[in-house]
Amino acid sequence: MRLASGILEPLCGTARCGGAAARASSMPAAQLARGLSPRAEPLDLSEGVLLNEPLDYAEQPGAVELKVHRHRGGTVETIADSIGQEWPIALVFNGISHAVMMCTPRDLEAFAVGFAISEGIVERGSDIHDIEVTTHPDGAPIPYAQVDLTVVQQAFVALKEKRRALSGRTGCGVCGIESIDLLDLAPERVPDTGFFARLAPDAIARAARALPEHQALTKLTGGLHAAAWCAADGTIRRTFEDVGRHNALDKLIGQLILDRADPTDGFVFLSSRASYELVRKAARVGIPMVATISAPSTLAITIARQAGIRLLSFCREAGYVDYGTL
Repeated sequence: MRLASGILEPLCGTARCGGAAARASSMPAAQLARGLSPRAEPLDLSEGVLLNEPLDYAEQPGAVELKVHRHRGGTVETIADSIGQEWPIALVFNGISHAVMMCTPRDLEAFAVGFAISEGIVERGSDIHDIEVTTHPDGAPIPYAQVDLTVVQQAFVALKEKRRALSGRTGCGVCGIESIDLLDLAPERVPDTGFFARLAPDAIARAARALPEHQALTKLTGGLHAAAWCAADGTIRRTFEDVGRHNALDKLIGQLILDRADPTDGFVFLSSRASYELVRKAARVGIPMVATISAPSTLAITIARQAGIRLLSFCREAGYVDYGTL
């Protein structure tokens, strides 16, 4: 796709990388129109939003079926089991490879936008001029994908200055960082938009009750994380699943940007523990509350307190723990 008068326009959709196994797609034009900001004006998400909605190119199912041998009660049974997909995903900015993340190969445009925003590579959606995804499901020792992003020159210059060799893993958002000094531990302060005055008393209970219904891949595999976007009454509007908890959140953040949704008017509900990088990513786009099913880390609590994010963990229908971060 190309940028024309501030609006991304799709090209022919051919693969930038050659080979019969390569499949490519570009971001639909409307999704990055008019230079979206992570704090753009709100979009009404109350009608017709599909959960885990695949994007145009997403031919990958997120899980594959394999024959396995189940040992139980002294017997062995051969059955079909569903396994979550995990691919290396190369993120390339202006032709320079920046990161390789281990990721479930779905919703990769949203993932790339969310990663670019939440890692501070770009400040707003309009800093991204072009996105192209190329998947290689066959013909290599392992399947992989590459996402090429073209960003504004100012962002690219800044990226080169702080460039680090980042080899992503499913459990860590900063694996491979070269120095402690490169850690970004000074979060933006989340603006007070009156969200907590609108937050329903039973919002967490409602989200916790509904989340399993939106975890289709987790039901199949038992092994993926989910990041859900919830309204003030606890209604789940969007859910993304991935082998990596930070990847799932990046996909959600990216889709909020593409949808022109207001990230200050809702909260994130995560099926994982609350690690610091998840809270840091939420702060980057102004999300006022992060709720998780499992425990937080001490650094997550510290970052939440600095950013003015309300952090809730051990979230269940029956209750939750509030860490007093506001």
